[in-house]
Amino acid sequence: MRKIGLVGGISWVSTIDYYRFINEGVNERLGGLNFAECLIYSLNFGDVQDKTWEGSFDLLLVACERLKRSGVEAIVLCANTAHLFADQLQEKIALPIIHIGTETAKVINATGIKTVGLLGTVFTMEKEFYIKKLEDHGLNVLVPAPKATCDYIQFTLKEELGRGLILEETRAKYIKIINDLIADGAEGIILGCTEIPMLINQDDFEIPVFDTTKIHCQAIVDYMLS
Repeated sequence: MRKIGLVGGISWVSTIDYYRFINEGVNERLGGLNFAECLIYSLNFGDVQDKTWEGSFDLLLVACERLKRSGVEAIVLCANTAHLFADQLQEKIALPIIHIGTETAKVINATGIKTVGLLGTVFTMEKEFYIKKLEDHGLNVLVPAPKATCDYIQFTLKEELGRGLILEETRAKYIKIINDLIADGAEGIILGCTEIPMLINQDDFEIPVFDTTKIHCQAIVDYMLS
């Protein structure tokens, strides 16, 4: 089994899901008392917020370097938004980073879907680093409009879901936002923030919903056991 390093704490609530899904995936494949050999470097999310995501490269680099010194063979960034720096980090540390956007695109392409709606942080929905990764794999990406809708998603991710707070009112608004994307032509929906599946899931919609956390974890298990 290959040893992986997880950069977590961004946020801690979704890092728990990563740890659980990866261990469950390894055990499903190997059985018995076999579980994942991994290390977690859990960042203080408050430090990330203080620096802002765009200013957090050094925080992520330190985490990756310390994991590398501990002997891991690959790095996992346990947040979609952290992939803002995935290519730069991979170049700096000379270890593979299992990219959540690439793995999500592979799964979507296997379904034949071409147009997807994307929900995530403002950075994920508006910056090129994530959308371009999907577009490079032939996907057409729709994001919520107007800008105020993206800002609402950002607020709830940071102030509610990132704290483990689940509100029915927020859930109803997310469903409305996604239904608007479906009306605009989305054939599938990407839950492009690792906290969003705490709020909504496939049971809420008739079209395919792509949980990036579960997709990422499956790819991680495949890598570990390849």
